[in-house]
Amino acid sequence: MLKEEFRNYLREKGYSEFTPKGLPSTVYNYPVRIDYIIWFEKLHSWQNVVDNIDRFLIEYDKGGIKEKVGKKSNSAVINALKRFKEFLDYNSVF
Repeated sequence: MLKEEFRNYLREKGYSEFTPKGLPSTVYNYPVRIDYIIWFEKLHSWQNVVDNIDRFLIEYDKGGIKEKVGKKSNSAVINALKRFKEFLDYNSVF
């Protein structure tokens, strides 16, 4: 499943699974942000995000029409999209 592969990629890249207080951190949070994009965009699957990643990066980043959404939670939404794009480029099979 793409979501779990993304989590594994984040682990391999050294992102935190838990905060010092034991709460879920980046490895948990970024896939949840991709789920949020799926909900927000009314998509059906992670594959739809794959198919539209370049457009989403423009729209949710600085100056984009959805910049406010991208900035949610200390820019976790746009950062999740950027890490997801890196994951896709790293795997280059999607």
